[in-house]
Amino acid sequence: MPRAPFSLLALVLGLAFLAWAFSLAGTVGAPSGTVNYTTFLEDLKAGRVKEVVVRAGDTRIQGVLEDGSTFTTYAASPPDNETLEAWTARGVSVRVEPPQGQNALGFLWPLLLVGLLIGALYYFSRNGRAGPSDSAFSFTKSRARVLTEAPKVTFKDVAGAEEAKEELKEIVEFLKNPSRFHEMGARIPKGVLLVGPPGVGKTHLARAVAGEARVPFITASGSDFVEMFVGVGAARVRDLFETAKRHAPCIVFIDEIDAVGRRRGSGVGGGNDEREQTLNQLLVEMDGFEKDTAIVVMAATNRPDILDPALLRPGRFDRQIAIDAPDVKGREQILRIHARGKPLAEDVDLALLAKRTPGFVGADLENLLNEAALLAAREGRRKITMKDLEEAADRVMMGPAKKSLVLSPRDRRITAYHEAGHALAAHFLEHADGVHKVTIVPRGRALGFMMPRREDMLHWSRKRLLDQIAVALAGRAAEEIVFDDVTTGAENDFRQATELARRMITEWGMHPEFGPVAYAVREDTYLGGYDVRQYSEETAKRIDEAVRRLIEEQYQRVKALLLEKREVLERVAETLLERETLTAEEFQRVVEGLPLEAPEEAREEREPPRVVPKVKPGGALGGA
Repeated sequence: MPRAPFSLLALVLGLAFLAWAFSLAGTVGAPSGTVNYTTFLEDLKAGRVKEVVVRAGDTRIQGVLEDGSTFTTYAASPPDNETLEAWTARGVSVRVEPPQGQNALGFLWPLLLVGLLIGALYYFSRNGRAGPSDSAFSFTKSRARVLTEAPKVTFKDVAGAEEAKEELKEIVEFLKNPSRFHEMGARIPKGVLLVGPPGVGKTHLARAVAGEARVPFITASGSDFVEMFVGVGAARVRDLFETAKRHAPCIVFIDEIDAVGRRRGSGVGGGNDEREQTLNQLLVEMDGFEKDTAIVVMAATNRPDILDPALLRPGRFDRQIAIDAPDVKGREQILRIHARGKPLAEDVDLALLAKRTPGFVGADLENLLNEAALLAAREGRRKITMKDLEEAADRVMMGPAKKSLVLSPRDRRITAYHEAGHALAAHFLEHADGVHKVTIVPRGRALGFMMPRREDMLHWSRKRLLDQIAVALAGRAAEEIVFDDVTTGAENDFRQATELARRMITEWGMHPEFGPVAYAVREDTYLGGYDVRQYSEETAKRIDEAVRRLIEEQYQRVKALLLEKREVLERVAETLLERETLTAEEFQRVVEGLPLEAPEEAREEREPPRVVPKVKPGGALGGA
């Protein structure tokens, strides 16, 4: 007998026994107020009994004493007529009631209770089979969400992934007209793996495929299959594919598949753990598709390097589609999609905003427009202005401005020279990115930051990387030049510079001493970390010394540049102390020594100096 029906039968029998025992509870023991028959006879002889009530054929005797209290007693046999006449002769009022008929419900109510319990259990078990729930009978059922109606999202609602959409159009055509492919003997890919960083729109693209093909969309997460009980994950995988077969043609989308698709053999105890059993069942189910089955499995991950090779072979996830961060044209299209329904002012230039947000993915751009709408609503405007969008971009990157944080004059001066050093290095170094904005307004963990004017680039040259290291070190160099002292403000700058220098040596082969050798080979370990140590202790010592020398060379180079431009450094820092924020155009005028126009809005008066807690400087490039 299967385990689930056996458990149900045991539960029903247990409840029936409890109901039977409860029904007998009324007949076991004596009710409250009962007296012994001997006591009743003594009260009767003493004349303390006022009234007696008996029922024909019943041994129970009830009555009332002279003091008004009631009593109940039981005789060995029902009282006969002589006994009743003797009580009457003693002055006791005797009332005889007819026998009470047996109540059929008294026998049936335990059975009715059991029937109701069985009906309730059957009802909940049916609900557990119908879909995902938390009942005991659906523990091995898939937690997948089934959208029988096709999503309303189509390819028109997806931007910045044109190559991916072209690859997926074949899947759409197959789901719309599978017979055309089957007649040609073609086998459509069973699995499509969407690979890309977080926020690029992998799930959104999968929904668009289902919406374009007008087929049901079944979605689940990789973590839905992971349980502490052995076999549950595999059972849920089986149930997921059974559900898909009932709704074919359809799309099954598994988000974050690396939760169950991690490479096997890296576990403890031989690797025979629950996750690997779940993966094995997934592999078997994907092999079990018939040739003419119109089911396409789509999955998403940002860690393709840790997936099991068997999952990526032909016949399973045999097609991988890479979705990268959008370029400037894609960002503009994404901004236009998310700007639908939002009132934009006449000065809004989404093309310019796209150029100023390199590295932003779809989720970042959606958040940017939402933040801009919130800012405009808070300030009582009916339209979103370009100023709102610029502020929202800063919020997304660095966090909200800390207007309540009052810096001491010395802290503001140190921050101004620190950020001015970053800005001058980015401006004068040939292969640096240039300056988009520089500010000393605290945001997030940074007391100020310099935003570079970065462009979309796929290849970073050695000269550009060296200039990036120099720009990161320029803030510390400016502090040393002006104050003849250094602060903790360059903490994050050093991290960025050190990481770039180390990767230049160990990963990118950009150091003449080490040559084109990859020393940092990343391998997945049991707990998901990386084992980057693939060289000897002697080589590690040489790498550390090379990193230090490279950073020291760039520090001396940018320090010499700032000494040469000392007059410009002073001018930019003083302007920052006055205006707090400089745009790219204003920064260019200050560098050239040209006067600036008066600000459009007067700055809000600062609060009087007060004692503020120590804030750890750093956190962003140039965070002072």
